[in-house]
Amino acid sequence: MSLTKILPLLVAAAPLALAAPAFAQGSTPMGPAAGITTQLPRGAAPSHYVIEVTPDAANLKFTGKTAIDVTVSQSLPTLVLNAADLSFGDVTLTPVGGQAVKGTAKVDANAQTVTFDFGKPIAPGKYKLAVAYAGVINQQANGLFALDYTNNEGQSKRALFTQFEAPDARRFVPSFDEPSYKATFDLSAVVPTGLMAVGNMPVKSSTDLGGGKTRVTFGTSPKMSSYLLFFGLGELDRATKMAGNTEVGVITGKGNTGKAQLALDASAAILPYYNDYFGVPFPLPKLDNVAGPGQSQFFSAMENWGAIFTFERALLVDPRFTSEATKRRIYETVAHEMAHQWFGDLVTMAWWDDLWLNEGFASWMATKVTDKLQPDWEMLLTRVDGREAAMNLDSLATTHPVVQKIKTVDQVNQAFDAITYQKGEAVITMLEGYAGEDAWKAGIQAYMKAHAYGNTVTDDLWKAVEGAGAKGLVSIAHDFTSQPGIPLVTVQSAQCRGGQTVLSLTQGEYSRDRKDKAPLKWNVPVKAQTVGGEAQRLILQGKGQITLPGCGAYIVNAGQTGYYRSLYPQANVKALAKDFTKLSSIDQTGLLADNFALGLGGYQPVGLAMDLVDAVPATATPAVLAEVPGYLSNAYSMLENDKAAQGRVVAYSSRKLTPILSSIGYDAKAGEGPQVPVLRQALVSTLGDMGDKAVVAEANRRFAALSSDPQALDGPLRETWLAIIAKNADQATWDRLRAMAKGAKTDLEKSSTYALLGRARDEKLSAQALNLALTDEPGKTTSAAIISAVGYEHPMQAVDFVLAHRQQYEALIDVSARSQALGRLGGGSADPAMVTKLDAYATQYLTPESRKVIDRSIAAIKTRIETRGRLKAPLAAWFAGKR
Repeated sequence: MSLTKILPLLVAAAPLALAAPAFAQGSTPMGPAAGITTQLPRGAAPSHYVIEVTPDAANLKFTGKTAIDVTVSQSLPTLVLNAADLSFGDVTLTPVGGQAVKGTAKVDANAQTVTFDFGKPIAPGKYKLAVAYAGVINQQANGLFALDYTNNEGQSKRALFTQFEAPDARRFVPSFDEPSYKATFDLSAVVPTGLMAVGNMPVKSSTDLGGGKTRVTFGTSPKMSSYLLFFGLGELDRATKMAGNTEVGVITGKGNTGKAQLALDASAAILPYYNDYFGVPFPLPKLDNVAGPGQSQFFSAMENWGAIFTFERALLVDPRFTSEATKRRIYETVAHEMAHQWFGDLVTMAWWDDLWLNEGFASWMATKVTDKLQPDWEMLLTRVDGREAAMNLDSLATTHPVVQKIKTVDQVNQAFDAITYQKGEAVITMLEGYAGEDAWKAGIQAYMKAHAYGNTVTDDLWKAVEGAGAKGLVSIAHDFTSQPGIPLVTVQSAQCRGGQTVLSLTQGEYSRDRKDKAPLKWNVPVKAQTVGGEAQRLILQGKGQITLPGCGAYIVNAGQTGYYRSLYPQANVKALAKDFTKLSSIDQTGLLADNFALGLGGYQPVGLAMDLVDAVPATATPAVLAEVPGYLSNAYSMLENDKAAQGRVVAYSSRKLTPILSSIGYDAKAGEGPQVPVLRQALVSTLGDMGDKAVVAEANRRFAALSSDPQALDGPLRETWLAIIAKNADQATWDRLRAMAKGAKTDLEKSSTYALLGRARDEKLSAQALNLALTDEPGKTTSAAIISAVGYEHPMQAVDFVLAHRQQYEALIDVSARSQALGRLGGGSADPAMVTKLDAYATQYLTPESRKVIDRSIAAIKTRIETRGRLKAPLAAWFAGKR
């Protein structure tokens, strides 16, 4: 069919002034402000889109038509919009009160643009641009994409969804696909009768067209950025609850809404809290969480306004195998995406330089609300782990500031990292601590009201909070967001005078690979206290003194709200180890993390950090005990290729951890504390991964029991037990796991079991897993997870395989993530040959702008090699001394 015969366009006869949605929002079209990056010519901006799509799911293609209200503010030779993987038919431009003019379309695939030429310059004024086009339905999460799955009756099905962040709305509709070009949207779709269509807004009308087709039209959206538009279609069910005046819902494949009850209940509880906190009620009539089968290797959920998309594995609960830790991640994911409905959707960063304004804030808010509504989970402790994830990147020369300069599409896609998310959250945590909760909240509310339905830059937030009473916050915030790196606060001396401790502090910079560089400078908000004493505050600039009530051991980052490392005299570390049980849980967690990192970085003996780990008593809280296995696992990895030393780590770990595991048992007990299930998973997983004989034997016993009892492994540790089995598998066991994956009753179970096949320690089996990933058996979005699992255990084998099958591999992952995939796959290596291999790949296939993730991986590998070479002997000696 030729494109010129697509369904009639919404063209000139349609009135320009369409019915306005009932949202309090400005109607003046706005492009990017002066100084804000844009990849489109300035001078034209949309105010409203009317879009109709007709998907052909069976043939993975669709047709579309759009009519865009455009305001031209200066004479332009052509109109340039974003477009990717689209082809074009009729194009017309109609001035208000004038005649339609036909145009031509010229696509620039590299720039991802289409230029509409109407034969003469376009004068300032208001126009309607009408375009007929066609596109492709992808099988990875970019643009409009298909997810194939098996329903509960064992039938093969296909559902469609959209994923537009960052630059993929242009794969669905020719558009001004940048965050500053906000507009309202009227979306409709011609779909097979009987399927459920989902959009940002509720369905406004549904018209039977005959022939098994129905046109579904959604209500007009609020003014929003193009990347927040959403469309979904399939054999779906919806369950709902009311949260005040808002209908919250979960949408799943038929028969699965019960597995989304946790997400539904979480949404209903979280929404009133956010309405109060932000001071602006959620403005849409409904808020759905839409669950899609399959997975992406690079994201779990997306904050489309009113229609959050989440992969099933991050939203659904299956009582047969969902762990307690996964349930908490589901709750936090719901909270994170809901926070975006304000921070990102209602108020949007002007350009991707300030992506952290979306992600860092949503991460911080999710932790905050989860802690408020689920206090038994002790969620604030997770901020220490998040801080460490950020510092792992931030301590290398390849780091970047929180606010970073973004120029290209690849740079946008690579900006979704631990600096954007976890450092963003850590900095906000520190700034809230400095401002105080009341001033911080007042500033956020002022910011929301001032910028609703608009775009902002980072400074708009800082000024709002400082205006609410947090004097001096702007200069601190600038230091931590406009420059990279980690302050190092060193205690030069500590003197007890008259019942008080006087600390002399200096500021430097913590680094893993550039200790000889001149350190950057920050205004560091220090909060310090002696153990049991009252906390005192200081803004440290270079050097300073702080006087603390009491004498004895002291903490320089009390409450762990500061984004900095604290280097103590060894005597204080030993004193803190002695007084460990007197510290709060978050200070215990932070002290372990900080000192371990300082040992890795060569700032103090690694044995000092291990002494702290050793000092954690079996009577510590379950949440703190759950941190200990990770440090022992890290030590085990650093002693790679020294089997004797690794054996001593296993022996020590068994002595330290087995009594704890014995006391709580392998299976849940009635009345056990809320943190015990998380501790149990950490203990079993780490001991099993190291090869602890008792835990491996228990895994084998349970696996063998499946022959007579199909439910023998059911429970929150099912995947943990199977991971141990998979790692130690022989051919017969591996084949049995494959059969289990193939015969799994749900796609959720199927995808997780297939991924385990890549975990085998035996390289012959991991090679079989890699070959399996290139077949259709696992499923289009599961294959990449198998390859990633091999990369975790055998990075060189995985990278070599991908290089030998590059095009096949790239078809298995999101288009937006291709430039970073190999870096992630090989980034955990400690082999110098991996550096050469990654660099050669980046030189051949990537631009200087798009190789940043590769360069970060190379820096991490080099640092890992240096660290292991330096620490193997002292670590081995430490464990030898513990026999």
